[in-house]
Amino acid sequence: MFVILLKFSDYKSRAGQFMQGHNEWVKRGFDDGVFSLVGSLQPNLGGGILAHNTSLPDLERRVQEDPFVAENIVTAEILEITPSRTSKQLAFLRG
Repeated sequence: MFVILLKFSDYKSRAGQFMQGHNEWVKRGFDDGVFSLVGSLQPNLGGGILAHNTSLPDLERRVQEDPFVAENIVTAEILEITPSRTSKQLAFLRG
C-alpha cells in the first residue's frame, strides 16, 4: 500500500484553475480501484491519498498525471508501506 502526500507549493493560489482536472484525476484513481481514501492535510497543507492494487512505478506515473503535480501546485511524496498487521476492515491491504 502507498501513502501519497500532496503538499501545496508556492503556487497554491493557482489551484482553482486546475481543480476540475484534479478532481477528474482523483475519480479515475477510484474508478481504477487504486485509491481507497482521499482527504485534506490539515491545516490546509494539501492532500493525502491511500493507494493500493498498483506498483510503485505505475503509481509514480499516475501521480505525474495529476494536473496539480504537473502544474507544480503541489509536490508529491509517495511512501510505500508493507502492512504486517491490520484491523479486519483493512485486511485487504495485506494482499
